[in-house]
Amino acid sequence: MTVEDAADRLLCSPSKISRLETGQRAASLRDVRDLCGIYGVGDSAEQERLMSLARAAKQRGWWQEYEDLGDAKRYTYIGLEDQAATISVFHSSSVPALLQTQEYARSLIRGWLPRINDSALDERVKARLMRQRRLNADQPPRFNAFLDEAALRRQVGSAAIMSAQAAKILEVAALPNVTVRVISYDAGAHPAMDSTFNFLEFHDPSIPDIVYVEGLVGNIYVERESDLARYREVLDVLTSVALPPDDSSKIIRKIGRTFGRTARKR
Repeated sequence: MTVEDAADRLLCSPSKISRLETGQRAASLRDVRDLCGIYGVGDSAEQERLMSLARAAKQRGWWQEYEDLGDAKRYTYIGLEDQAATISVFHSSSVPALLQTQEYARSLIRGWLPRINDSALDERVKARLMRQRRLNADQPPRFNAFLDEAALRRQVGSAAIMSAQAAKILEVAALPNVTVRVISYDAGAHPAMDSTFNFLEFHDPSIPDIVYVEGLVGNIYVERESDLARYREVLDVLTSVALPPDDSSKIIRKIGRTFGRTARKR
């Protein structure tokens, strides 16, 4: 059925159908109901699922209250992360957002964006702390964090900030739904060395897995199944080369103590 055919049946302009299909316009409950009839969606359960999605689309997420969290893809990612059943991340040079302390996040963002104004910086730090709350929710996601040892040793801010950051990682790692594993220098080369990515999986089978990759000049989503399969392979390799959780906690604690001693000397 062409856009013109659907528009004739819905008694609207072809541009409206086009905007609905490309996500430029939200679908009303009436639109969904009528289009189900036009497209032959006879299953009542499927109709109700689509109507529920349309209702949910009208509800603003908490992250939409923030005015400057980056480009539109960043807002989309936070919304997806908020719904994910499993979040698996690999970071090679910095601590992941869901594990960051307020002071570490502030120093890291300031380092990335030296010209950011104080208001925007405050918003981004607050949003990161808000994202972390879901790890302690009634139905929290499964969170698997793989940290290169370099991410733990790279000093972001002061030594005191790094000591507190190590303590924060250990605190979050103690949650039953969280696993933190360190890839030590001794592990040598591995397939994710030159990458940082977040892999999201969902309870709803109609929502496909997705990988989010942040870059210097933009952020991208990886959705093609062949590419997702490659990231799954990488996660399997990381699991095999990373230290077990207990050993990972030991090295995090050791690095934190080293920063703590440096902070006290100053």
